[in-house]
Amino acid sequence: MKKYLVLDIGGSAVKYAKMDEEATILEKGSVKTPLDKVESLIEVIGSLYDQYQDEVEGIAISMPGVLDVERGYAYSGGFLRYNTDVEIVKLIQERCPVKVTIENDGKCAALAEVWRGSLQDVNDAIVIVLGTGIGGGVVINRKVHKGSSSFAGEFSSMRLNNQKLDDGEYTWGFSGGARQLSSKVAEVKQLNPDEVDGYFIFEKANEGDEEVLAILDEFTKQIAAQIVNLQCVIDPQRVAIGGGISAQPLLLEYIRKNVDSFSDNFGNYKPGVQVVPCTFRNDSNLIGALYHYLTYSLREVFSDFLFLFDEFKRRFKVRVI
Repeated sequence: MKKYLVLDIGGSAVKYAKMDEEATILEKGSVKTPLDKVESLIEVIGSLYDQYQDEVEGIAISMPGVLDVERGYAYSGGFLRYNTDVEIVKLIQERCPVKVTIENDGKCAALAEVWRGSLQDVNDAIVIVLGTGIGGGVVINRKVHKGSSSFAGEFSSMRLNNQKLDDGEYTWGFSGGARQLSSKVAEVKQLNPDEVDGYFIFEKANEGDEEVLAILDEFTKQIAAQIVNLQCVIDPQRVAIGGGISAQPLLLEYIRKNVDSFSDNFGNYKPGVQVVPCTFRNDSNLIGALYHYLTYSLREVFSDFLFLFDEFKRRFKVRVI
């Protein structure tokens, strides 16, 4: 069975895995994401490829930003600002001479859930990934919807305050990511933010710490409000919550509670939406990146077939009825 090097490039770490076509993770690890320049990122990818080059067919990548996956181009890099207006696939292939595919991290999470996770049995859904910012994907008729500019699912850019539309601090990604949850808990507990992570927060919350529970309630109210807004536009059957903290049952409990509270404002008709955790949690992006690689390869083969068929029709003047 063929093997692939699969990468999930995040704001703090590059997760990597050797995987087979059935999405089995054979080996995995992580290295620190370079924050200085794109050349440093290419070298990190290259060093990982050097470890597996005799074993893998190609490289499948999940990464932040607005991407043209057909062209292999990054219009923006999200938190990795050096990935702005970069022919990223070309640069990687100059260092790693194999097939390389890229896809947005939020869309990879959605692909994983549609392929083998919590969205296998629904047509319309939303994936919200709580990470450094807010990633996500929109699923319509079982396909990840990209929109006319590949911008669909860029939830980090959603505005939260109509009075301060030009202020980046009032975007969902800036104020609603897991990092902001940690910062608020650190402030209340008078701790260094580096000492406060998801484990600390939910340990305190599960112990009934009232200060932490109040912060968690406000944090999940913001998530619930955006779920209801997205409901009004897309009307999904299910919303899957991803990211490391999605493993915490209390997080899902609070999101559901606040979604129900906001939905009461719809009046007599209350549209229903299921809020569930992503099946693969921290591995969603890896699995989705692999799925994108495999289906992209199939599309290339099909495209070549259609080209040859059109040439055959043209050359021999065949009419297809």
